[in-house]
Amino acid sequence: MAFIRPSKGWEISENLATPESVFMNRRDFLKGTTLAGLGTALALYGCGSEKMTDPNLPLPMNEIEKSIYPAAMNPAFILDRGMTDERVAASYNNFYEFSEIKEDVKVHAQRLEIRPWPLEVRGLVNKPETFGIDDILKTFPLEERLYRHRCVEAWAMAVPWTGFPMKALMDRVEPKPAATHVQFTAFYAPFTAQGQLGFWQPWPYVEALTIDEAANDLTLLATGIYGHPLPKQHGAPIRLVVPWKYGFKSIKSIVSIEFVDYPPPTFWNVVQPYEYSFEANVDPNVPHPRWPQKKEKMIGTGEVRPTLLYNGYEKFVGHLYKS
Repeated sequence: MAFIRPSKGWEISENLATPESVFMNRRDFLKGTTLAGLGTALALYGCGSEKMTDPNLPLPMNEIEKSIYPAAMNPAFILDRGMTDERVAASYNNFYEFSEIKEDVKVHAQRLEIRPWPLEVRGLVNKPETFGIDDILKTFPLEERLYRHRCVEAWAMAVPWTGFPMKALMDRVEPKPAATHVQFTAFYAPFTAQGQLGFWQPWPYVEALTIDEAANDLTLLATGIYGHPLPKQHGAPIRLVVPWKYGFKSIKSIVSIEFVDYPPPTFWNVVQPYEYSFEANVDPNVPHPRWPQKKEKMIGTGEVRPTLLYNGYEKFVGHLYKS
């Protein structure tokens, strides 16, 4: 940037981010059940027969996307560590709809058809609206933000998202005063996403924020990453990014946003309420039964760093939790 300003405690330097190439060499270990095997067969031999794309290459862009990416960087959001290598970040993904093996997600996710992609915004709003993904790209001003990303499994990365503040969408649809929470729902296509054949889990994936969390300046609806549209394994064509919370709150491939007057049940909080809280803020002082939270490991470099309260974004969000 052309100006000089003192760095803040939550900022990270770009030249420290994790390289992407480290994500790709974990051994395939999952032994499928009969149901999972059936799901694989259905996905491979007919019910998921969409044209496959190379998971290691960016998706081809249409003319609208070519006019947008790469978007201008917002200098208010920078890093205190190096940015994760793109190939690493694209090869180590939690997306249980497609696989419980992180390194396999990038392959299975290519079966998801992402156009057309209606996004319905409804509930306690004055102006409900349904957007196509290209409508979103033309309607909302996109920018690039460098964010830290922290998984509850104690690994972390730092990536450049492209998107727009959730607040911009809220301003357009005008939530009613009765709205207290925002519920986000992902796609449901069990013969394309074989993980959704698991009837013991509450598909589709649902997440939620309080209305104040949704309106916070950090909360981003992302359509791109690394200067191009989101790859399918990252949650194409549109996902939520909430950088002060654990990664499972940042729901992928959203089809519905609903404003409600109650705290909605959310996927992991329903599955394991003692391990996954609704709030799910990054906090080194709140233990997890399986993963110690005092430290985190950057994927790609293996660098171990102390976990920061609210993932280092306390300046932005600390006031939300004073009570």
